[in-house]
Amino acid sequence: MSDQPIGEHALLSDSHSAALVDRHGSVEWLCLPRFDSPSVFGRILDPDAGHFSLHPVGDVEVSRRYLDGTLVLVTTFRTAAGVVELTDALAMGEGPHGHDLGAGAPHVLLRRARCLEGTVDVALEFAPRLEYGLTHPLIETVPGGVSARGGATRLVLSSSVELVVEDSQVRGEATLAAGGTIEVAVQHSSSWSDPPAPWTPERITARLEDTVAAWRTWHDEHQRYEGPYAALVDHSGRVLQGLTYQPSGAIVAAPTTSLPELVGGGRNWDYRYAWVRDASLTMDALWVAACPDEASNFLNYLTTVASSTHESGDLQIMFGIDGQRDLTERTLDHLEGWRSSRPVRVGNGAWDQIQLDVYGELLAAVHRLSEQIGELGTAQRRFLIGLADAAARRWQDPDQGIWEIRGEPQHHLYSKLMCWVALECAVDLAPALAAEDHIEGWRSTADEIRTAILDDGWNDEVGAFTQAFGSDQLDAAVLVLPMVGFLPGDDPRILATLEAIEAGLTDERGLVYRYRRDDGLEGEEGTFLLCTFWLAEAWARAGRVEHARAVFERAIGFCNDVDLLAEEVDPASGELLGNFPQAFSHIGLINAAWAIDQAQRGGADAPRATAG
Repeated sequence: MSDQPIGEHALLSDSHSAALVDRHGSVEWLCLPRFDSPSVFGRILDPDAGHFSLHPVGDVEVSRRYLDGTLVLVTTFRTAAGVVELTDALAMGEGPHGHDLGAGAPHVLLRRARCLEGTVDVALEFAPRLEYGLTHPLIETVPGGVSARGGATRLVLSSSVELVVEDSQVRGEATLAAGGTIEVAVQHSSSWSDPPAPWTPERITARLEDTVAAWRTWHDEHQRYEGPYAALVDHSGRVLQGLTYQPSGAIVAAPTTSLPELVGGGRNWDYRYAWVRDASLTMDALWVAACPDEASNFLNYLTTVASSTHESGDLQIMFGIDGQRDLTERTLDHLEGWRSSRPVRVGNGAWDQIQLDVYGELLAAVHRLSEQIGELGTAQRRFLIGLADAAARRWQDPDQGIWEIRGEPQHHLYSKLMCWVALECAVDLAPALAAEDHIEGWRSTADEIRTAILDDGWNDEVGAFTQAFGSDQLDAAVLVLPMVGFLPGDDPRILATLEAIEAGLTDERGLVYRYRRDDGLEGEEGTFLLCTFWLAEAWARAGRVEHARAVFERAIGFCNDVDLLAEEVDPASGELLGNFPQAFSHIGLINAAWAIDQAQRGGADAPRATAG
């Protein structure tokens, strides 16, 4: 239902789209065939926006897990009369996978209920609501299932259970004895074509097994991190893969829209797009999680879509999963939102903001994967040189900053820092860019930026680096200073800043807020899990390993029962808030674990994004 905790959900993915399944066996969110498609099940945002439940009748005890090395979900229901195990997956394509996990995905939801003990009554309820709940489809019975048709979308439900159509929903019931099974599948197709034939129970079972094998093949080829918190790092790597749109390599910030940062508030955004900003952190996270192919694919996507010049000459901060530029925001006023948190938005109005940090993030990503990229083409070199020149030219301009504040532009320290990163990376990449003649100018401007940050970014009264030049406001983004090699992790100014942030930007649980100032939006937000992982990483780089571990373990304490994280935590209730699961949070987890590992090995202060 649309009021249950966000953290009650688990993720399914075929690297094209994603589903959220709650603890009661109900699919509460699914967009087909892509992450950014209109939802066909959207009850997480409104009671009448569609769902698909399969669960035992009556009172149950529930436990959940992912099959090892996969995002195939197993939910175990224990009733007074027996035990049923529900296996859920989005089907992967047939054949070998490796780094092409998700290639040829058929856009099919697979579900199998199996009775392990006793005798259990199982109920099925299929209530698709197409186009974000606007359309109640026409449902007709077909041999082996039903067809649901509305607008340009058709869903075919295959079922081994006898089904009854009631207006725009379908019900079914069956009694399972030990060893008995129910197999169902939901296929997506165009409503203008003939409906695909329903899948047989044998085919559903076979495709489930193939999907498990596909995930495990990818896992065995890609995930070999052996440091602290290895299980969480590996799982977070799979989550990032699950948020990857395989055809282009784009990684969405989250697979959902409008799950709020404040219950009942309006901080509700669509995160089903790829941010250039995420590139640098994602490159590092995928590298640590041993996913170099995915990192390279993401970088190819970014350089391709970003190098097509915008008429203003600015580097756009975010793109659609196929590279779309226009992400104009609109509201879906017919949806009440999760716990009445309105408005529900699709599109993202930040797409045309000016955020100067993106120059540094993109060049840092190229620098991080320079060996994997190989020789750059003429157009790529020209584009990357242009990025560095733009950073050198524009670093003194105000902007909206990393947090996309919808107010007056400021001289954000983080934006200046990432312009410095852009130039440091460009100097190091100059031979590969055939840009040796730019080195002197880039280096001179980088030195200017460094001096400005040290002089104007530090506030003597606060005793810390602050959000913007001349500001007295703390901002967790300054925790990145040692991560990019701007200052050593144990520099007295960094240590003072860490102490100030712990004193002034944390809640009673020790979780970190992004900032604590009026940002032009109504209401407040929760603590930010990425920023808490940044604090853990910064303490590790300062050599305070035990303290870093303590901060890290506070953050991972908010993983749900299948180790997924949202964007934020409600300071009052401790509930997860924001779009879910959130790539940034899992990126922060991976990078912080790596920093703790490096600190234990004695090498934590190596910069992530620059040559140092």
